[in-house]
Amino acid sequence: MEKRKGFIFDLDGVIVDTAKYHFLAWKKIANGLGIEFTLEHNELLKGVSRVRSLDIILELGKVEASQEDKDKWLLQKNEDYLSYLVDMNETEILPGVMKVLKFLKEHNQPIALGSASKNAKPILEKTGTLAFFDVIVDGNDVVNAKPDPEVFLHAARLLNVNNEDAIVFEDSVAGVQAANIAKMISIGIGEEETLHEAEYIFKDFTQISTTFLELLINN
Repeated sequence: MEKRKGFIFDLDGVIVDTAKYHFLAWKKIANGLGIEFTLEHNELLKGVSRVRSLDIILELGKVEASQEDKDKWLLQKNEDYLSYLVDMNETEILPGVMKVLKFLKEHNQPIALGSASKNAKPILEKTGTLAFFDVIVDGNDVVNAKPDPEVFLHAARLLNVNNEDAIVFEDSVAGVQAANIAKMISIGIGEEETLHEAEYIFKDFTQISTTFLELLINN
């Protein structure tokens, strides 16, 4: 008999390829402030809240700003980001993800989303993946950003699984650290050099076999 584990997925860069849209939106803000913002800089924002992301960009440019200005830029960033998502569809789902989600569903494993994004639900709806998730915990539900494990702890509680029975898929260093702090199994999706703190690392979901998933379920 298969055991009941809890599988928790980050959103951006794990389920869907929306990281590029965050980059474009932040770059527009940064350039407007005279701050150079590169893809390397963007790595600092992975798994980080919108408020903290803006602070990082301002620190990069050594720009002081009032709370009023910050609030204005945060609103502008989100509006620009959402404008990129208007035409979003299932083509944004990253390779191999659907195979994994379908396998877990077929084996009656509970699935949660654990993301800093405040736009998680509309993104899942647009990509046709919403029905796969039993629980959605996003930036609207938590106070602390990763590497604080709050988002994953909340997801595990809602899935009704123990932390040690939770498996987290993450593409960011902060996300992997959050899973590790929560004593959950961390699976990094991306480069080994970046995600070396993860318990398992895969370039993408196409490298994850059903045999591996069965081992996760039954161990």
